[in-house]
Amino acid sequence: MSWVQTVREAPGRWRAQLVSYFPGVLVCLVIALAATFVSEHYGGPQLLYALLIGLAFHFLNSHPKVVKGINFCGRTVLRVGVALLGARITFSQVAELGVQTGVLMVLAVLLTILLGVLLARWLGCSRDQGLLTGSAVAICGASAALAVSSVLPQTRENERFTLLAVVGVTVLSTLAMVIYPFSLNAMGLSPAQAGIVLGGSIHDVAQVVAAGMMLGPQAGDTATLVKLFRVMLLMPVVLIIAVLYRSHPAVKTPENEVPLVPSFLLAFIVLVMLASVGTITPAMATLAGDTSRWMLVTAIAAAGVKTSFEDLLKLGWKPVAMLLGETFFLVALVVAGVLLLRLGLV
Repeated sequence: MSWVQTVREAPGRWRAQLVSYFPGVLVCLVIALAATFVSEHYGGPQLLYALLIGLAFHFLNSHPKVVKGINFCGRTVLRVGVALLGARITFSQVAELGVQTGVLMVLAVLLTILLGVLLARWLGCSRDQGLLTGSAVAICGASAALAVSSVLPQTRENERFTLLAVVGVTVLSTLAMVIYPFSLNAMGLSPAQAGIVLGGSIHDVAQVVAAGMMLGPQAGDTATLVKLFRVMLLMPVVLIIAVLYRSHPAVKTPENEVPLVPSFLLAFIVLVMLASVGTITPAMATLAGDTSRWMLVTAIAAAGVKTSFEDLLKLGWKPVAMLLGETFFLVALVVAGVLLLRLGLV
């Protein structure tokens, strides 16, 4: 076949590919729209609604016409959504935090992930599950769980565990949004100090912003900035995990050769650099953030469709214990660090 013929036939192949993806993608988009409607009109976390509605439509996963599109949303759309998070982060924002706060956040993230691995070993779970829950709690909740899951071995067990982790961190983040501001106010922390604790310990971005605003604009701005720094740490963490698992037989197959640095992480880095030099305007960053949110909601809807309630129940109490232990450890560590900084001991 000549290259001229190949070029002529390309549009037809692309159309056929799009048609094969369309039914599954449409299912995920409808679920994402329904979850958004419920969240906006009745309150509650959008990602959690998408997951629960997706679980209710698990029967569609056995339909051959929708499987391809669902898998596309659960992997490719997810990775693009994670990459777009980089458009909201600049190096100048990171510099504003100060060295001490930055070091505290890095230590909190690393130690929480390490705790996740240790808890998994103590409870008889796999290292994959420890890395996944530790990263979800340490970095940015459901987004981190999905990002880390995308570079872990694509096993049935890991898929079920990822969904339970998403549910767990979303519920815990919502509870923290309500409990943490009142607790920090009772401790007598300043708005800036409270903002560091909120941004450094609550899992999801939306809940961080809401909790910070409960304590005033200064606490809200500080909490958002600290949270964005934690989101920035998603890239190196996922990169390290991807390198560690690159040769794993469930990740690397002859049909799916895994690059040393996944392309969505490279895109994340490029977007951070473009945002830092001013190429990405605030309006563009907002658009990228909204698009990323929609893609992540669509991806979690796909993950829900691929999993049944029975699969989640088989995981038992151990994942819940891991998430609770990591959450308590993270907030205690960040509070202790902020108190030490206030006393001038570090």
